[in-house]
Amino acid sequence: MSETFAGEYLSTFKGQGLEFAEVREYIAGDDVRSIDWNVTARMSVPYIKKYNESRELTLLIACDVSASQQFGSAARLKQETAAELTALFALCALKNSDKVGLLLFSDKIELFVPPRKGANIFCASSARWWRLNRKAKVPISG
Repeated sequence: MSETFAGEYLSTFKGQGLEFAEVREYIAGDDVRSIDWNVTARMSVPYIKKYNESRELTLLIACDVSASQQFGSAARLKQETAAELTALFALCALKNSDKVGLLLFSDKIELFVPPRKGANIFCASSARWWRLNRKAKVPISG
């Protein structure tokens, strides 16, 4: 789904959501408040309306940006892989209009961006992370 409303996910749970799913016959134990009285009057048998619950996710990406991330193979460092995965997760969440936040940490919290909607927050976070990584190019002694 690519809409701009909250709750982009169709849940497998049936319940008191906003999106209409089906009308079916009343079964003992169903919530009496969900009876569709118009259909019940036409069919002379009780029917209920079912809705899909919509879900909105909040994604907080936590990533280690300590000097230990400056390690890896000749082709790729761990920090490059982490940055790529972070961008992938963020873009997937943004495509679904979910909130995305970022927590970069080493021995302390380097950057915290609270979860918000919109690509602007992702672009600003990416730029800050890039500047932080450029600053942290410290060789590991050992």
